[in-house]
Amino acid sequence: MAYLCSFPAHKEVALDVATGNGQVASQLSEYFDKVYATDISENQLQNAIALPNVVYSLQPAETTNFENAQFDLVTVAQAIHWFKFDIFYKEIYRILKRDGIFAVLGYGLFSTNEDSDKILRHYYYDIVGPYWDAERSYLDEMYQTIPFPFDEIEVQPFENNFIWTFEQLIGYLETWSATQHYKNKNHQNPVGLIYEDLKQSWARNDRKVKFPLLLRIGKKSGLDL
Repeated sequence: MAYLCSFPAHKEVALDVATGNGQVASQLSEYFDKVYATDISENQLQNAIALPNVVYSLQPAETTNFENAQFDLVTVAQAIHWFKFDIFYKEIYRILKRDGIFAVLGYGLFSTNEDSDKILRHYYYDIVGPYWDAERSYLDEMYQTIPFPFDEIEVQPFENNFIWTFEQLIGYLETWSATQHYKNKNHQNPVGLIYEDLKQSWARNDRKVKFPLLLRIGKKSGLDL
């Protein structure tokens, strides 16, 4: 987060769109005087991280009640692929200061040891592949194919590394929307189709997990949308 927050010229006010439980907003609060955070889920906002300089509100990403040119930084993490791009970007141009920064964050498909990766890729592409929402393709393409009407700033690559138990790995697969869609359609948990092979593979390998982080940063171009 320190890297991202090094780009705005001023650190007075930031906005985190589709904040969920406020994870990004809480990190921004360490660098900005005030942080606003929005989401369309009232349940998420009720359970968001409470901090004295973070203000949460129930609002859609494409239409907000913020003032013109209000923010030094606007972020959206792991959610932009759900938005109506044209409407959303017009709103960002409206609420972002002239020298403000817009940042898209996310993470792609994780990787691990070669043996387990074969099983996991089979699960991702072949077993639950047909059950992913169409918007998932933007993440598979590392957010490089989303519209991005900004003067883009070159960024350095990042990744997150973890050591996971087998239970953590299975728990993560269970959170995938494609896993849930498969369950609803077939009345069967698709994780069971790879469970034993994956368990054996996980037990004999290093249990390291690597997530590529997706980051695109830009400034408003000379033309209004």
